[in-house]
This record gives sequence, C-alpha cells and structure tokens, in this order.
Amino acid sequence: MVNVKTVINDLVGFKNIKIVQCRDYFNFSLDSVLLPNFCVLNKNVKKILDIGCGNCPVSIILSLKCDAEITAVELQKEIYDLAEETLRINRLEKRINLINEDIKDYSKKIDTDSYDLIVSNPPYFKIYEKTLKNENIVKSIARHEITLTLEDIIIISKKLLKNNASLVLVHRTDRLAEIINLMKKNNIEPKRIRFVYPKENTHSNMVLIEGKKNAKEGLKVLPPLITHNNDGSYTEEVKKCFHERGTNDTKKL
Repeated sequence: MVNVKTVINDLVGFKNIKIVQCRDYFNFSLDSVLLPNFCVLNKNVKKILDIGCGNCPVSIILSLKCDAEITAVELQKEIYDLAEETLRINRLEKRINLINEDIKDYSKKIDTDSYDLIVSNPPYFKIYEKTLKNENIVKSIARHEITLTLEDIIIISKKLLKNNASLVLVHRTDRLAEIINLMKKNNIEPKRIRFVYPKENTHSNMVLIEGKKNAKEGLKVLPPLITHNNDGSYTEEVKKCFHERGTNDTKKL
C-alpha cells in the first residue's frame, strides 16, 4: 500500500478506470493518453514494454486496447508504489507486469529481440550545469534526464525490439531533430510523426513519433493534432481517444 498522501482520480475519459496520484509528485497528463492511442496495435503485437511507466496510465490504456503481454518498468519506488496501488484497485495486477528497477539494469537481463512494441513518455528536459531542477527529487527525475536519457531509451530499444518492431515516443517538438538523429544512429528508422498543438494557430509543443528497428526508409508526417478548443475544452478528435476496448480496437491517432 502507498504510505504518502494520495488522491484517486478517474483516468481521463475512461469509464471505471482509476489512477492513484500524489500531489507532491509529477502527475500524468494528456501526453499519456495520446501516446497509446498513437500506437499501431495488431495481432503481431504480443509483447509490450513501457519504459518509465510512472503511475501506469500508458500501460493501462494499452491493456484496454489489446491482449498483449505488458511489462511496465519504473525506477522510483515512490512512483512504483502508486502504480502498484493503481493496478490493484483496477484489478490489473495479473494483466500488467510491474517492475521496480532501473531500465538500464533490467534490459541487461532480457534477451535481444524480445519485444514487439516499446513505448515511453520519458523525461523531457536535458540536464545542463545551470539547469534549475525541482527541489523535489521525485519530480526532478520525472522531468529531467537525471537517471534516464533519450539516448538511453533508444539504445535499449535497439537491443530489445524485434526486427521491424516499433519504438513509440511522445516528446517535446524542440527535440525532434535529436530524436530522429539518435533513432537513425541506432538502426531505428523513423516511420510516422504527428505534431501536437495545444490550440489552433499555435506552435506545436509536442510530437508523437514511431520508429521501426532495421526498417526501410519512408517517413509519413500525419495531419496535425489539436488538443483543445479556444474555450479550453478537448477537441472532438482528442475525445475519441477516450475509449475502452471494443469501441476502437484498431483506431489510432
């Protein structure tokens, strides 16, 4: 059980799914809903790895959309405890294999070519000498590349993905060039990109990207995804993300 002061919220838009959060930690956001909806889920996706799963929103949504075996890895014990409680109250303990370990250590114990899909909503910010980090170390690790970098994730994915299997990331648009460079350096070919915009007539602040291991060149840039109307409400397309299995089994962003 979780020993810190927590709240239990609805997992945005998903009927009867709860998520345990702590106001002192970095809570999940819309990014964690967009990411699993961007994934291509078909009969060939049998094993999924969620790197830096947090309190497990991405893995939970994926579990509602497919029958794949899902492994979710979270380094921070405080966040792992929230994820564990979240899985318990949703009765998903047997559906998602939750692991409290550094993904860099976990990956060394796993055979190469093990996963059909790897997903990650990683720390977004690099660490520089003058970087102003949050005094709360749990938040800092979630937001900044203190223990896990973008390059770490891509190198690990190169090892653990099967040939032509996918790495799917949500990240900041201003790091897209770096993402593409690192993917290509590690034989993960960028195949699909979708830019996310907070509202119409704004700059993109997020990007969804899929790369495939040892795949042929050929990149598709999908239509823009606008998340909010001018009044702050979700757009109709984002609302369509809020479905459980049976209503959009094959739908993706």
